[in-house]
Amino acid sequence: MNKPLRVLLIDDHSLFRAGLAELLSRRNIDVIASVQEGREGINLVKELLPDIVILDIRMPEPNGLAVLKLIKTHSPQVRVVMVTTSRDDSDVAEAMRLGAQGYLLKDMQPDELIKSLYAIQQDEIMVAPELAGVLARVVQGKANKSCTDDIISTLTPREREIIIHLADGGSNKHIARILNISDGTVKLHVKSILRKLNIHSRVEAAVIAVEHGLNKQTQQ
Repeated sequence: MNKPLRVLLIDDHSLFRAGLAELLSRRNIDVIASVQEGREGINLVKELLPDIVILDIRMPEPNGLAVLKLIKTHSPQVRVVMVTTSRDDSDVAEAMRLGAQGYLLKDMQPDELIKSLYAIQQDEIMVAPELAGVLARVVQGKANKSCTDDIISTLTPREREIIIHLADGGSNKHIARILNISDGTVKLHVKSILRKLNIHSRVEAAVIAVEHGLNKQTQQ
């Protein structure tokens, strides 16, 4: 039997934490710690190495983005998803730049949250559907299409294959299986793609790919 997903909660609202912990426990997700203060959360992440950290943005200092940055500095392998009320463009942009694997909203349906957590566990990037436009604007603001045309042309044939699958939402394991290569090889290619495009997340790569017609629909 698969081990339960191990989750750590960092949110300064006690009522929200208690309700979320109860929901997750009922779905056979192991809440290994639940704390209201960022520094305590950072220390527990290093000690417990959860599968996923659920982190709010709007917290007393250090705020959620500062906590995210420190988690990714000290425990880069730990997946972090922001679950927040903030719909600000700048918060979405900064969270994804710092390496968040998801950006979800607190008013989402419980079933959708559970599905998102399991998708994030499989290395997928999950962003609330209503924020997809925000993310697209963020990417467009960083580099317009004409500027990225030349950069896209520097991608190798294999990198172009992989970015097409990124645009379709594929996880590393899914892409590896389709292309008959290892997960590690996919990770190396993804890192190279991000470096060449001068971006910091798979989601940004996916948006750029779609803008340049690099998706399964346009390749058929």
